[in-house]
This record gives sequence, C-alpha cells and structure tokens, in this order.
Amino acid sequence: MSRLRDVPLSALDLAPITTSGDAGTAFAHTRELARHVERLGFTRFWLAEHHNMPGIASSSPAVLIGHVADATTTLRVGSGGVMLPNHPPMVVAEQFGTLSALHPGRIDLGIGRAPGTDQRTARALRRTAGPLSVDDFPQQLAELTGYFAGSEPLDAVPAEGNRPDVFLLGSSGYSAQVAAVNGLPFAFAHHFSAQNTLPALALYRDRFRPSARLSEPYAVVCASVLVADTDERAEYLAMPGSLAFLNLRSGRPGRMPTNEEAAAHPYTDLELLFIEERRAEQVLGSPETVRAQLGRLLDDTRADELMVTTMVAEQRDRLRSYELLAELFDRSSERVKTEVEV
Repeated sequence: MSRLRDVPLSALDLAPITTSGDAGTAFAHTRELARHVERLGFTRFWLAEHHNMPGIASSSPAVLIGHVADATTTLRVGSGGVMLPNHPPMVVAEQFGTLSALHPGRIDLGIGRAPGTDQRTARALRRTAGPLSVDDFPQQLAELTGYFAGSEPLDAVPAEGNRPDVFLLGSSGYSAQVAAVNGLPFAFAHHFSAQNTLPALALYRDRFRPSARLSEPYAVVCASVLVADTDERAEYLAMPGSLAFLNLRSGRPGRMPTNEEAAAHPYTDLELLFIEERRAEQVLGSPETVRAQLGRLLDDTRADELMVTTMVAEQRDRLRSYELLAELFDRSSERVKTEVEV
C-alpha cells in the first residue's frame, strides 16, 4: 500500500539563478514558491546554504528565512541547512533566536557539518589560515544548543526561550550517528548521496537515544523530484539542472542554463554518461512514473517525512511540478492556479 498520503511533504529551495535572471528574481521566485507550497499543504520550507556558486543565491539562510516567514502564515520555515563550521555558534543562536521570537512555533534550524563550498571560500568565511576540520562539530553543536537552553556562560539574546526546532543534516554515517546520540531528528541528503541513504538511516535508527526533544527516531529524506505532464517533458525540463551540475563538477560553475541552452549544448559521450548516472539518483517523470518511484523510495527508506528539491530553469515549470506532486500526496483539495510573480 502506498505511503504517499501518510507522509508529510516538505520542500528545499536553493534560490537558483538562471542565465536570464538575477539574484533579485531568484529571491522573488523563492518567496512565490513558498507561498505556493503553503497553499498546497506542505509542512515546511527550507533554504540551503551555498557559497561562491554563481547559480545559487541562497548563501544567507537566516536572512531568507525571515523573508519567507514574513510572506507566509502557517508554513514552517528553516535552514537546510546552516553549515555550522562556517559560523560562530553564538551568532547562529542569536539569528535563530531572533527568527523564533518573530515567528513563534514556525522556525526550523537544520544544521550541517560540511562547509557547503570549496576550501578557499571556507577559509574566507572562517577568517582563518589554519587547517579546516569538522572534528570539533559535536562541541560546536553542544555550544549552539546550550545557548537556547541557557546553559552557556554567555547570553545569546534572544536565543534562550526562543529555541527553533533543531534538525541535524547529513549525507554520511557520521552525521547519522551524531543525530542519534543527541536524540535529534535527522534529515538525509538522498538527492546527492543516494548510495549512502539506507546505511546511514540504519545507523541512525539503531543508535538513536531518546531525548527531551524526541522519544523515537525521526528521519526526513530529501530527494530531487521533478514532475511534469509526461515523462518526455520531465526529461526535457531536467536538462538545465543536469548541465549546471555537470559544469559545476567540471570546474566551470555558472548560472543555470535556459531550456534552449541546455538542449543546444554539444554533449560529449562522457558528459551524457555523467548525466545518466546522476539521473539514476533523481525522481522525475509523469505523475504516474513519479508515484511509483516515490512509493519505492518511501518503502525502502521508511522515511517519516519527504522533502523535495526541484531544479528547473523556468519558474512556471517549478510551480507546476510542486502542484502535481501535491496532488499525488493528496495535499490539496482543489487545484492551485500557477501564477508567476517576478
């Protein structure tokens, strides 16, 4: 029996910048998408943290969270995530305490241990020439949560008493174990680490220790999903995202190409093989195709919540994809008309 109607549905956004747009347009599209998925019945809307990537405007999750939370009323809004090694824990506590005070009961703090960028940019963010390491992540995490609990010697005003809902993000078994021993909900990045999904979730569930926050494991699986009216249309719409990722991995990061630019690109056999292998980790196609793929994913992972990210060139196609997805999950009683606001 399909679990699609029983699992909460959420969204992750990167505020993509296309070759025909700019950061301002990307942020307007992010706001519009958040309002759209709120009407469709989604549970939460998270913003990623990436740096030094010309095609991604989401470099300041806390700022974008405030922007989105102001534009919505019931949707939980959060970070997917804040890359904690890039920031002093006290600053993160102050930022998210402020957001939680402004939007009580609606803010999530998803925390990651990777830099979300290259080593040179990570050094610029941390303002240190010393070696970069994530080995002290558990201590950073304890310090951060301590500010919300009021157990640190300094006051991160207004963190105490305004704790957001804390999640640990990851793409490996290490993050799964840190989430487990701290009794935190765990969000796994299936969209770029599919081969590690099942082993990491097994570790998380096996080593989970109940906490005041959570009595049982809670696993969010984030997948790359694109739904269109036909399989062929979905394949076509996926090409700009595939080409952008190919360019990034080839050391040529740039803005997301248009549909026409992606279709006209002179792909080599090696590039086509790379794209084919990446497609194997994505969920895309017509509603019928996606229903079957997501059904298998939810059965295999036993996810408590599904989070999706959709990278396409045109805003109308992204809104349409989320609308079709919501219909599969039966999240909306009536069809929501797609209107692009720039």
